[in-house]
Amino acid sequence: MDLTLKSETFASDDQSWLGSAHGTDCTETITLDTSTFTPATHYPNGYFKSGIPLGKITATGKYGPYDNAAADGRQTLDGHLYAAVKAPTDNTVDPSGALLWHGKVRPSRLPGGAGVVDAAGMADVAGRIRYQD
Repeated sequence: MDLTLKSETFASDDQSWLGSAHGTDCTETITLDTSTFTPATHYPNGYFKSGIPLGKITATGKYGPYDNAAADGRQTLDGHLYAAVKAPTDNTVDPSGALLWHGKVRPSRLPGGAGVVDAAGMADVAGRIRYQD
């Protein structure tokens, strides 16, 4: 039995991008495809930031960062990462997370700012997610 003490540091999760509690009680469990994220952009402190816009990769069913110019399914916005997720050190390991698929979002407070979700992305989730600061 290993009784060695280990410590781990966590950054606080900034969920100021949430516009209300609506939808936070019925998130969906998803798997993130770590290889589709950019470390310096999406998990610079060792965790995937909550609020990252996500699209579902058609071939695998996993989720990666929304990108309207992608051709693998991520060009369709499905929702936002609800809570921060610890990023693996190996980009072939894919952690689970929670998808906020309906509710209210403050676009100016999303990781990457208001422009991270374009008009096409907003149209993808129209009727499910309302963007309003």
